[in-house]
Amino acid sequence: MKISILGGTGDQGFGLALRFAKNHDIIIGSRKKEKAEEAVETIKKILSSKGIEYKNIIGLDNRMASKEGEVIILSLPYQHILSTLANIREELKNKIVVSIGVPLATAIGDKPTRVIIPPQGSVAEMIRDYLKESKVVSAFQNVCSKELECIESPVDCDILVCGDDKESKKVIINLIKDIDGSIGIDCGGLEMSRYVEQITPLLIGLNIKYKLKGSGIRITGLRD
Repeated sequence: MKISILGGTGDQGFGLALRFAKNHDIIIGSRKKEKAEEAVETIKKILSSKGIEYKNIIGLDNRMASKEGEVIILSLPYQHILSTLANIREELKNKIVVSIGVPLATAIGDKPTRVIIPPQGSVAEMIRDYLKESKVVSAFQNVCSKELECIESPVDCDILVCGDDKESKKVIINLIKDIDGSIGIDCGGLEMSRYVEQITPLLIGLNIKYKLKGSGIRITGLRD
């Protein structure tokens, strides 16, 4: 599968690229192609240093990355999501678009333990309303980038997945199997993302309070 990660030069997108590069073609997207290519070289060096084989990894600007990818992961700051999507709507038609965004109040200079709730109820629903011809899925909000980047260790966090298109959710839940230690959990329709997104500031608060590297969540009772 070709996975494009827009904003793949940032922490969360970079960590997902590291995890998925073993089994999938990865396209790192950025506003500037040169910045995406720099991230690609760093990813290749990290994987090679660990003796991990990887498939094709390339860097493109956001428009070309959106055109080439089969699944598009939006790893973008909340305040830049709509302005980025405005330039690539056509490229995202009929594709699975994964919202991993959280409306943290840092977007307006406030604390990371607070959120600015969009009128639609969540970032994912905001994206769905803007990309009416795409299949929007919400996932990866509660997994710490530091956990993702420690590619030799399992990730101690389950991934909550929300979406209105059942087949698209299945694709993402199956993709999550590539993240050792995690399982993807179908949490229902996209409206449930408004609750999932607001778990993130809670986890940030716990990290601060208990000086943790990256807390996560587990849903009990689902494993054998």
